[in-house]
Amino acid sequence: MYHPTTRVLAVLELLQVHGRMTGPELARRLEVDARTLRRYVTMLQDLGIPIVAERGRNGAYTWGEGAKLPPLMFSNDEALALALGLLSSRQLGLAEGAAASESARAKLERVLPHMLRARVRAFSETVALDTHEPGVQVPAVILFELSRAAHERQRVSLRYQSAGGEVTEREVDPYGLAYRDRHWYMVGHCSLRHGPRTFRLDRVEHLKVVGAQRFSRPQGFDVLAYLDEAWASLPRPHPFEVWLEADLATAQRALRRPVGLLEPQGDGTRLRGATENYDWLARELATLPFAFKIRSPAGLRQAVRQLGEMLLAGVAES
Repeated sequence: MYHPTTRVLAVLELLQVHGRMTGPELARRLEVDARTLRRYVTMLQDLGIPIVAERGRNGAYTWGEGAKLPPLMFSNDEALALALGLLSSRQLGLAEGAAASESARAKLERVLPHMLRARVRAFSETVALDTHEPGVQVPAVILFELSRAAHERQRVSLRYQSAGGEVTEREVDPYGLAYRDRHWYMVGHCSLRHGPRTFRLDRVEHLKVVGAQRFSRPQGFDVLAYLDEAWASLPRPHPFEVWLEADLATAQRALRRPVGLLEPQGDGTRLRGATENYDWLARELATLPFAFKIRSPAGLRQAVRQLGEMLLAGVAES
């Protein structure tokens, strides 16, 4: 059976989730009569929580706009998810990441019940994430503005520095953002190049949202899939093709970084692309937990063969 205090908090939680509920429905959920429910709502209103009561036989209760914010209420799982998110955000290349996540954690702890606060603090102080090298830093304002522009289909004006150091001014329709291999990227239609392009956000020197310009995003556009294909299509000196003895989903999980373009083929997956260094690619292939067959070129076969000989030499008896 519910304790009265628990029921009062349950009213708060239900309205936080649903926004608006009828009196009969709330009363049924709480297993109380309408008069008791009104008393609970009055208690919350006296605390400054903006609940609007709609009169009538089947009146409802709705969140209203008020100066005071309601107390945050989280389940154990929700609090754990927030703590994990704050912990991992330090490694995602936000220039203000560490300070912002620590500040957010402190604010979160202040509004949590004692037992849940202790659990979140213990988690934050004892759990470490193996994320290898931290990401290249990007100002949070760049991420916020670009994500908002992509969501609202607003064109942006960029001053962008290429990998070679060339600085250009261009307008872009941002389709979406992605974090891949320690870098933040934005994919969008570039007015300067007259087609879709990829932009590394740490190379954006200036950004302005052009509010009057709207665009339509291509139906079903997949930012990560575009990045994979663009990466595989880069003009590198050494093309390759490898057949993997695994389905597409298994191959995608096994490859730790974008190596090339993956395509289903028969009862396996084809990996194709180009690389700067066959020795590097041989080491990547050696980490795969399934068999593979090199279709081309001979240089990659030789690099894998040499890597295998080196590994065998390491276990040979002296």
